Amino acid sequence: MDDAQASQAGETEQAAEEFEELENKLFLLPGSTPTAASFEFRDEGHTLGNALRYIIMKNPDVEFCAYAIPHPSEPKMNMRIQTYKETTAIDALKKGLKDLQDLCDVVAEKFWEARVPSEPAPSKKQLLPNGEPRLFD
Repeated sequence: MDDAQASQAGETEQAAEEFEELENKLFLLPGSTPTAASFEFRDEGHTLGNALRYIIMKNPDVEFCAYAIPHPSEPKMNMRIQTYKETTAIDALKKGLKDLQDLCDVVAEKFWEARVPSEPAPSKKQLLPNGEPRLFD
């Protein structure tokens, strides 16, 4: 197996693991139609609910999106999505999850770029007593 095949096999295996994990966390609730559906997320709360609702509502094909935590002692978050006829609620959810992931990736990248300096921080020997850098000739 060459490197490209090994890489593709690794990506396929990772996608299958992610799908299996998602399969145990996300459920389509009864009574849903293609353009109006309710979903249940297990072991999720306000952190995902509010962020995902915000992203999904940015989609012009979405008419309505809201989430609720049925009871504080239950680790569940329910989300209702209603779309216009051009798209399905499931497609809107998939797009919302992808867009939220992309946004989180950008934020993480910007954070690490700002957090990890390209040059090492000056040692205490290179700083003046007031904390400013010592200028060398």
